[in-house]
Amino acid sequence: MPSTTYLENLARRITDGLHQLPEGIRARHRTFLHSRQNEDGGFAGREGGSDLYYTGFALRSLAVLGGLTNDVTDRAADFLRQSLTQQASVVDFFSLLYAALLIQLNGGPDVFSASPPDWPERVAATLESFRTPDGGYAKTPGSHAGSTYHTFLVCLTYQLLNKTLPRSEDAVRFVRSRQREDGGYVEINPMRRSGTNPTAAAVGVLQILDALGSTGAVIDFLIGMPSVEGGLRANGRAPLADLLSTFTGLWTLHQLDALNRIEAHAARRYAQALELPGGGFRGGLWDDQTDVEYTFYGLAVLALVGP
Repeated sequence: MPSTTYLENLARRITDGLHQLPEGIRARHRTFLHSRQNEDGGFAGREGGSDLYYTGFALRSLAVLGGLTNDVTDRAADFLRQSLTQQASVVDFFSLLYAALLIQLNGGPDVFSASPPDWPERVAATLESFRTPDGGYAKTPGSHAGSTYHTFLVCLTYQLLNKTLPRSEDAVRFVRSRQREDGGYVEINPMRRSGTNPTAAAVGVLQILDALGSTGAVIDFLIGMPSVEGGLRANGRAPLADLLSTFTGLWTLHQLDALNRIEAHAARRYAQALELPGGGFRGGLWDDQTDVEYTFYGLAVLALVGP
């Protein structure tokens, strides 16, 4: 297993990039994120109550901004503890584990202090219930076909557990079967047209499992995704860019030493156009709301392309 994990590399790169931005910009996003913490200590999306997924994104954003104060981590830890007994999906397992790790790394309490000593083994066993016959992992147990995205999340979760992915060669074979003639990857097998986000997830799996191989076709696919707005599109047929695809595409190009193949100033302008004066980011030029998830993507894009 690599000495530095995928998520550590990502967080370090974003943190370093954000340090190049004026403090006023970082401060307004910290203020925005702090304002989104709920009474129970968690964070919500655009509707509904606190949610592990959005709590994870809020804590990730605050961590790269240096905004994880003791008050924030203590309250968030309370929310995570309340979530330990709930039924969880792969997304929830990943979000919970990473959020708990960020809290502890920033001086907060150990969310799992009262859990059985073998809780990492129990989590790993549960993850294997999401394994599919094709070698990947799915959103729900008992599925017949894997998902590129959920396979990526499981790989990340095993790294958080400091464990090796079982039968990793099957996962590699699964992901490679998702590559298409255009050079990118698809989320599910019936799809024929690749997407930016499945491609980023597939490259992430192959990096984690040390099985990346040739990347020229992937790079060619991704550099064809920018729209006239400057951001990256979810796929070749999407008329407009979105902030999620812009982040995943740029990060993947960065990982493949090909970030210089796109126009950084155009991507920067696109992200800045989605940034609100009071903090937070919208999902695209078509969007009229902010949330903590897209705020993470916006911050990441600005960090990757520079001030």
